Amino acid sequence: MDNSTAVLGLNLIRQQIHEYVAMNFLYDGSSRPLDDDMPLVENDVLDQTGVLELALFLEETYGIHVDDADLTPEHFDSVNAIADYVYLRLANS
Repeated sequence: MDNSTAVLGLNLIRQQIHEYVAMNFLYDGSSRPLDDDMPLVENDVLDQTGVLELALFLEETYGIHVDDADLTPEHFDSVNAIADYVYLRLANS
C-alpha cells in the first residue's frame, strides 16, 4: 500500500467515524460542530456507555475486535485518535 492509498484509507475511516459520532451522540439540540481533535468524553459527547456503543460500531463496521484494554483515552479520546486506532488495527490484521 503506497502512502496516498494509506492517507485515503485513513481519511475515509475518519469521515465514517465523524459521521457516526455526529449522528448518534450530538443530539442535544446544539449546533456545535464536531472537531476531529476535540476530546469526546471531556466535552460530554461520549459517556462510558457511548464509548462501548462506539466500540461495537467499530467492530461491526471494520471487522476488528476492540479489547477492553484498548478502551482508553489514548485510543478513544477524539475522532482522530479513534481513526488512527482503527487504521493501525486494520493494517496489522
